[in-house]
Amino acid sequence: MMDLVVEELLGRAHALGADPRNTNYAGGNVSAKGEAVDPVTGGDVELMWVKGSGGDLGTLTEAGLAVLRLDRLRALAGVYPGVEREDEMVGAFDFCRHGLGGAAPSIDTAMHGLVDAAHIDHLHPDAGIAIAAAADGPALTRAIFGNRVVWVPWRRPGFQLGLDIAAVRRDNPEVIGVILGGHGITAWGDTSAECENHSLEIIQTASTYLTQHGRPEPFGPTLFDPLPDAARRERAAALFPLVRGLASTDASMVGHYTDSSEVLDFLSRAEHPRLAALGTSCPDHFLRTKVSPLVLDLPPDAPLDDAIARLRELHASYRDDYAAYYHRYATPDSPAMRGADPAIVLIPGVGMFSFGRDKQTARVAGEFYLNAVNVMRGAESVSSYAPIEESEKFRIEYWDLEEAKLRRIPPPRPLATRIAFVTGGGSGIGAATARRLSAEGACVVIADRDLAAAEKLAAELGESAVAVPVDVTSEDQIRTAVSTAVLAFGGIDLVVNNAGLSLSSSLLDTTAADWDLQHRVMPRGSFLVSRETARVMITQAMGGDIVYISSKNAVFAGPSNLAYGAAKADQAHQVRLLAAELGEHSIRVNGVNPDGVVRGSGIFAAGWGANRAAVYGVPEERLGEYYAQRTLLKKEVLPEHVAQAVYLLTQLTHTTGLHIPVDAGIAAAFLR
Repeated sequence: MMDLVVEELLGRAHALGADPRNTNYAGGNVSAKGEAVDPVTGGDVELMWVKGSGGDLGTLTEAGLAVLRLDRLRALAGVYPGVEREDEMVGAFDFCRHGLGGAAPSIDTAMHGLVDAAHIDHLHPDAGIAIAAAADGPALTRAIFGNRVVWVPWRRPGFQLGLDIAAVRRDNPEVIGVILGGHGITAWGDTSAECENHSLEIIQTASTYLTQHGRPEPFGPTLFDPLPDAARRERAAALFPLVRGLASTDASMVGHYTDSSEVLDFLSRAEHPRLAALGTSCPDHFLRTKVSPLVLDLPPDAPLDDAIARLRELHASYRDDYAAYYHRYATPDSPAMRGADPAIVLIPGVGMFSFGRDKQTARVAGEFYLNAVNVMRGAESVSSYAPIEESEKFRIEYWDLEEAKLRRIPPPRPLATRIAFVTGGGSGIGAATARRLSAEGACVVIADRDLAAAEKLAAELGESAVAVPVDVTSEDQIRTAVSTAVLAFGGIDLVVNNAGLSLSSSLLDTTAADWDLQHRVMPRGSFLVSRETARVMITQAMGGDIVYISSKNAVFAGPSNLAYGAAKADQAHQVRLLAAELGEHSIRVNGVNPDGVVRGSGIFAAGWGANRAAVYGVPEERLGEYYAQRTLLKKEVLPEHVAQAVYLLTQLTHTTGLHIPVDAGIAAAFLR
């Protein structure tokens, strides 16, 4: 029976969690009760399986369930010390757990255990929260649902809310669920299918009512239209690094940009300043979006310099207001203020910029604010939007239990929140570097002429990687690639100038075309990439790193290698020149000088390997071995070794203008 209960529960969770109209990412929870064998007594014991703290319904697994004994959980009602001390009950949940492992029980565990129903769903659908956050929510609940659904006034999630809902279920056997004021919905059923159907009935009934009875234009008349597509994205790319830098004043953040029609429509309407100032309502929303966003109060066609100046002013005011909010409600035992920067920045005509500790968190914050916009639209269409009191928001945001949840988040990886731009990133050294930086927590922009190779690697690395096509000899393509990177993550913190090629010839056989091509790709290309990305870094005011993949040939004079060696020497000196110029912006510029990297190299595969093998009189397939034997360490240099050096340079916080040899020891290439 136990396996069937868990299987049905997970199936219901996945079905509900797959549709954003039902609940948001990592929001809500589901439970099921059933019997299992007690391994100590051998007798039957009644258990409850419930989604644990921090899990997501759409991707829930059995490991994400908390399993508790119902007899012990329900016995807690007899020792409940009252609402003023209800947080103490969360620690007691651990003494009700059954067996080893499983997820940590969430704050909603009491609701699922105390309500006398075999299956329970607690969800945050936009339509349901619109009723829950409406000024006359109780009357709307009666008008929409009759006696099938009951209104429960706002109460912070916890043991008392579980008792309140249990009393509704006990006293109203015909009721299928409740609207939780300012929060969401809860539904139940005797079977998993009945519970799911009741949840969907509440959501769909509320949605239908809003559609049929909602007034047109609940956000008021249109004040201005969004900027046209191209102009909108150009303005977004120009503002995003600045906004990200402001939002990272207390802690570095990754950004996400949204210009959906719902967001643009909201920001074009007369009521958006009033509604945005009211903040979000559902606890799941404002925990990720902060209590309110920063809203630019200029029209879309305002001069860019005016928008930049005003954003700086508004950010300073936002920080002052947030600090005042914290000090209004903080008590001596409140957690320390976590940061006064906005998580959501709204720019009329342009869109929404959301921020988080990684790409997923930033994207999800934006999705939650879009949920909040939908809630406002629904509430304003049939009533007026009336979120919970600010003091209650503070009680949630700085709740000891939320603080405990934050402490369970794994520590960030070394490059978390860093955004890397890697040229020639689709193969060889570039691909190895992209993989290493991603493994260390960075978001990675894989820039390569071979878009298919870049896209394949980006798909491998996941949401925190994007592929962009770029020929580094083209200023326009570089600008477009940098703009794409900015729109993907909010800015750029780390540049790896890796794109290159080599045509090996003696002086007399080197053509002007060969010389020009190599100098266009390497010194000129890296100059152009550095120039465009430095603009972004300076605007962000967050510092940064630029790393040149140069070569031991920058300092070692080898045969038949004039154009390549001269191009690499140019790049090597760019490191010194840019280190001297960009230091005032806390931008470090360093280089890596590898020996010939044969395996996985696009350069060697394109003919350079065969040419060098001929110069040295060895078979091409043994070229890597030949290179290894001429080194002091007798080791071949691989792409991963170069990637390691790039990563280490990002950790040398007080180092700039340095070249690191990665050549296994070539005395003639020692730096002097």
